[in-house]
Amino acid sequence: MLKLLLLFFLFTFSVTVKAQKKDSLFYKNGIDKPSLLSTHHFGIFSSRLNTNFKIAPSTKPTFTIDHISGNNFHPYVEAYFPKDPEVRERLSNIKWHDRPFTYIDQETTPADYMNIVVDAVIKEFRLNFAIPINRQHEINLNFRHNWITKGKYPFSIFTGDESIEWFHSNIAGGEDPYGRRYYGMNQVNFKYLDRNGNTMELRQNHFFLGGIELSHYYYPKFSFSKTRNIFVNFGSHLGLNTSRFNSSMDAGISANAVKKINLKNNYQIHFALGANILRKNFVNFKEVIDLGNNKYLGTLESHFEITKYTKKGNYNAFGVNFQAQTRYNQREEYGYFKLSGKWKEINGGWHNGVYTLYTPLQNWNFVYTYGKPNFKLSIYIKEDFEVNNAPDFQTGIGLSFPFIK
Repeated sequence: MLKLLLLFFLFTFSVTVKAQKKDSLFYKNGIDKPSLLSTHHFGIFSSRLNTNFKIAPSTKPTFTIDHISGNNFHPYVEAYFPKDPEVRERLSNIKWHDRPFTYIDQETTPADYMNIVVDAVIKEFRLNFAIPINRQHEINLNFRHNWITKGKYPFSIFTGDESIEWFHSNIAGGEDPYGRRYYGMNQVNFKYLDRNGNTMELRQNHFFLGGIELSHYYYPKFSFSKTRNIFVNFGSHLGLNTSRFNSSMDAGISANAVKKINLKNNYQIHFALGANILRKNFVNFKEVIDLGNNKYLGTLESHFEITKYTKKGNYNAFGVNFQAQTRYNQREEYGYFKLSGKWKEINGGWHNGVYTLYTPLQNWNFVYTYGKPNFKLSIYIKEDFEVNNAPDFQTGIGLSFPFIK
């Protein structure tokens, strides 16, 4: 199916570029950004929601293809979750890295157990069809695919292990701060045993269809849209997860607002704020891997963008985006879990494979977009300054164009 979609993409692109040079479809429709979702090793299996900062439906059906690459790295770590309330209470009064819990067996020290190791450059390909219904409604159909790689040159120039460790050694972070060199670079080591005894293992060149997503956006017309250039849209979302590890269905809703400011000399500014919430796995078609026991994922996102139009009507736009997502696991477990790993052998981060499942995820995106009447090209870099390595560093590129004259 992917080959057919790619052939369709190439054929459609060649036709539309020739036939629609004067089409004004992409005359700056708010902040029409590429997918900025992270390549989180749990998140790629669920239908997380992309924030919509457009101010109106596209005037014609539009096709978008996104390519994303992120370096995910977590050393092997084990976690124990005591079942005895008294043990939990005692451990909650001790800092997580000093807790003395020692597992013996289920009779003397009953506890749930999990372990995880993640070392891979995860690539994602998204194919999206935006189909306007009328001036206030739009349907989006999205196919997401993932590819597990070692991240070698020249296919992962910025997100490969060598590039990241060169940056740490020569610019910031220090020599091998999280043990990539210690454990070995340019490899795939992706294994997870959940607390229910289910296992997930991904190998080099593992390619799979992660899911199919259907979204409906409603763009209401308010009086302040004309008087104050403030635009609002609401979304409802349904996602079918198709990987063998998470055969399930998700559902969510979103709300977004965009403020547009026209300046002199063909400059324009957009401010945007969005929020969404996803109910993961509200239907499971078979037994699934535990990808976090927090049933809901909520996201807050803000975006600032400045645009400069050229005399020919094209534009260059620079944007700064901030995302914050809720934790994957329930916060209360943070108070009593016991982690075990090679903390004496690497400088830091040995615990992140489990620890960061209990902390909100935050990241910054820096986006550049070049737009013409018949197509739009965007590139971006993502950095998590909390350094949770899920991913450590991510890049992305997106191309959009109308596919019907």
